[in-house]
Amino acid sequence: MKFEILEHTADIGIRAYGSNFGELLAHAGEALVCVVMETEAIEAKDPYPIAASGEDRESLLVNWLNEVLYYVDGQRVALGRFELRRVEETEAAGLAWGEPRTDRHEAKLIVKGVTYHQLRVFTAEDQRWCCEVYLDV
Repeated sequence: MKFEILEHTADIGIRAYGSNFGELLAHAGEALVCVVMETEAIEAKDPYPIAASGEDRESLLVNWLNEVLYYVDGQRVALGRFELRRVEETEAAGLAWGEPRTDRHEAKLIVKGVTYHQLRVFTAEDQRWCCEVYLDV
């Protein structure tokens, strides 16, 4: 399992998993896109450079997801997959693959932003990286 959607009284959350921190960021990005739009029709054919930094892993995760949200809403891009090329404690960079948004990418929810509310980055019982992030909808 790459990710799951978490129910919350006022917002919506995502829980993502990865074998390393880079894979965790990629799967969290996929989860965010899945909350915003239908993803089945996305053709991950065009590369979009994406990078983020933060003071720690938690703020890096929030900033990474805000960059994903910028592409999805601000640039109107449907992102289908993420390829991390450089991941450090406080910086990550790579490519997001997708295509311009069209009517084929039906909207689901409007996400206003990524929050720090109940934010967690941790190692799960099976030793995979895990994060829990809530989104302001």
